[in-house]
Amino acid sequence: MSDRTPGNLHEYTVTELSGAVKRTIEDAFGLVRVKGELGRCTRAASGHMYLDLKDEKAVISGVMWKGNAARLSINPEQGMEVVATGRMSTFPGQSRYQLIIDSLEPAGVGALMALFEERKKKLAAEGLFAPERKKPFPFLPEVIGVVTSPSGAVIRDILHRLRERFPRHVIVWPTLVQGRGAEEKIAEAIRGFNALSPGGDVPRPDVLIVARGGGSLEDLWCFNEEVVARAAAASEIPLISAVGHETDTTLIDYVADRRAPTPTAAAEFAVPVRSELLSEVLNKERRFTGAVERLFETRRSALLSASRGLGRPEDILGAATQRLDRASDGLRSGLRARLDTALTSLARTSGRLTPNLLAHGFAMRENKLATYWSRIAERTDRIVVDRRSRLAASARVLAAVSYQNVLDRGFALVRGADGGLIRRAEDAVPGAAGEIQFADGVRGVLFDGEARSAADVTSPKKTAKKSDKSASRPRQPRLFD
Repeated sequence: MSDRTPGNLHEYTVTELSGAVKRTIEDAFGLVRVKGELGRCTRAASGHMYLDLKDEKAVISGVMWKGNAARLSINPEQGMEVVATGRMSTFPGQSRYQLIIDSLEPAGVGALMALFEERKKKLAAEGLFAPERKKPFPFLPEVIGVVTSPSGAVIRDILHRLRERFPRHVIVWPTLVQGRGAEEKIAEAIRGFNALSPGGDVPRPDVLIVARGGGSLEDLWCFNEEVVARAAAASEIPLISAVGHETDTTLIDYVADRRAPTPTAAAEFAVPVRSELLSEVLNKERRFTGAVERLFETRRSALLSASRGLGRPEDILGAATQRLDRASDGLRSGLRARLDTALTSLARTSGRLTPNLLAHGFAMRENKLATYWSRIAERTDRIVVDRRSRLAASARVLAAVSYQNVLDRGFALVRGADGGLIRRAEDAVPGAAGEIQFADGVRGVLFDGEARSAADVTSPKKTAKKSDKSASRPRQPRLFD
């Protein structure tokens, strides 16, 4: 009878069996390197990273604790081919095994280049590489901002070349340029420079230089992250990319306004050579001075040639000057003689102006004025009397032809409701109101039927004989107050 019958088997608790499996797997696979493609890749709020490594036939779950995840030099993304180094273990709570990852690196340069090309196509499709987005650079910036490591040789090379060419005020924003989190620091520095206000306590740069020395593709990978490329593209300050050597190419080189092969070349792009500028200014000054002197000499020669053809000024103006002198002398004596004559005439006239003579003249003028006033008064009285006579005659004629006289003889005026005269019986509308004006007043009337003839009105007997007919006729107008 076998010893491995069910009755002789050791009984494990679930925890004991899970622990035994865990120790067996950890002892057998204490340190492994696994190459695969990243599938699910998430970062928990605690900082731990959970991911899947897969190939064509299998999938292994992996976890990287936050300490190791913070030191990653790349940003893991789905589809990236990587090599994970760690140890196998289990997770008893879900009865599954997993890889505890200590480090994660791309599976060769080919994987990084494929990711680089993918990102490059994505940003190019968004138009971040378009030439029309490139901003012009100032000829001579006052302030230059540099985003780089403060302890490397890059910043010393830039400062040295600026001092040689044209010393400028330089502001350095120290940042990481390699390793985990470097991309966020670089993007933060670019945004920080752009956030400075012109004229503030910290001057806003006119040009930005993002620089780093040479290195491997993995070392320069932080400059291939989208956050850095988008920050450079959004910069309002013209930006020069000086990352790596001339053969190194990163995404920030494409979105920058200008790419420099080296950090030293970036300093050369930023400022001109001061000595060359001074030499150029002196050269232009000499050329300008020579041109002005030649122009003056040409004008001087032309003036001398023209002056020889004009003759001497004293020959041209001599006769006119003599005539002016003679005329001025004659004017002076003529004015003196005229003034003497006027003074003599004034003295002669003023001698005749005595008070009695003036009083006699005033009296004569007053008599003439009184005569004129009496004539005006007589003429006015005659005109008034004549106008009054004409007015009285017109009033008599008007009274003679006035219809009021006709009313006084027994006649009357018949008017309709609108005040218009009614001259014929057919013009009176039956049932309409009107008025009759007598010599001494007006009475209202209501037209109540056809008007009778004059014979009917003046012959009572005839009216009586025809009483039957008149009974059928409309009644005469009735007077009312």
